[in-house]
Amino acid sequence: MFLNAVLATVAMEKIKEQFSNLRIAHRCMLTEDLAYLLDIDISRSEGSHLVAVSCSNKSIRVYNRETLSLLREYSSPPSLLSGVLFAHASAGLLFSACSDGTVKCWDMRLATSEPAQLFCGYPSNVFVSFDISCNDLVICAGTEKVEEDAFMVFWDARGCTNSASSRKEPLGAYSESHNDDITKIRFHPLKPNLVVSGSTDGLVNVFDISKDNEEDALLSTCNSDSSVSFIGWSGKDYWQVYCMTHEEGFCWWDLAQLDTEEPILLLCIPDAREVVSMENAKLQYLIGGLYHEKLDKLLVVGGMSTGSVHLLDCGTDGLSPVGSLRGGHSATVRSFYWDVADDSLLTGGEDAQLLLWKPGAVEKAFGKKMSMKSVSSVHQRVRVHQNPFQSKKK
Repeated sequence: MFLNAVLATVAMEKIKEQFSNLRIAHRCMLTEDLAYLLDIDISRSEGSHLVAVSCSNKSIRVYNRETLSLLREYSSPPSLLSGVLFAHASAGLLFSACSDGTVKCWDMRLATSEPAQLFCGYPSNVFVSFDISCNDLVICAGTEKVEEDAFMVFWDARGCTNSASSRKEPLGAYSESHNDDITKIRFHPLKPNLVVSGSTDGLVNVFDISKDNEEDALLSTCNSDSSVSFIGWSGKDYWQVYCMTHEEGFCWWDLAQLDTEEPILLLCIPDAREVVSMENAKLQYLIGGLYHEKLDKLLVVGGMSTGSVHLLDCGTDGLSPVGSLRGGHSATVRSFYWDVADDSLLTGGEDAQLLLWKPGAVEKAFGKKMSMKSVSSVHQRVRVHQNPFQSKKK
């Protein structure tokens, strides 16, 4: 136990040093009509230097990750975007989920600005979340609730560049495990058959999609007691799941304990704003989280309405401050991507800025953009309410 504590302390000191050394290397100032930057993803293909962002004006912009110079732009009017993701193995393929009931595949190797393929949902589907399996074979998208139904829809993702604007119908759907909007979908980073979903019904469900039906596929149901805004995998072999809520709550479960007598709940914080202080000021919101595999640490990212970004250490005893970044954004930060391979950080916010932070960087003189005045499209779309159900697993 003593050795583990020492190793954990050393790991956190290293992360604290890395975070404190971050400085703004480049700043991309978007025009007023682009409004908020909602999601960020980077291409993980070897030798690729691409970053994609989705904006609240229904556009996707692709940049050079090293310089933040604009390379491509795609538009999806009149549909609202719900995320943007690169394929894991191909730097040229980019995906987005849309409120028109489609997931679009954009092929950056083609000159056209039209999607290379449409993954079409069922009638009345409005997609608000999606993800792609780690082997790029399966796409899953979550829908808003329509009447009594909320769906997780699945497609075969292979062959998306066979012909321009080709259409693919679903392989099938799950419809029994959530009873409200499915706000987040995340495939397991290593096991392509595992996927976790989060919903405004407060439930976080883990599925093995290799099973023949939805009932058999459901491995675990965890209850956050609030509307889920973010979910992720963490821990050894990524066998833990965690979530954040629209009420700034945080929950963390250990799935390795499912078949034991030990409780699977590692940590539950109904409202992080009440328990996390940053230099005599309360944390105002949570942005997301990431698992630092090399150092075996789950980290949480939060912020303040002034634009400062705060890194938190997550342990079974709670969330504790690690470091802060200031002087970058002038309004709420909505998205981030921390690349642990080179310790760089990308952040996007409601001030219409995309920032690249790097260790020891020196930024050229450039003024900050002021906060946008309109209401965030995130809050326009999400209905927050309490979950009436109790968890199936304690």
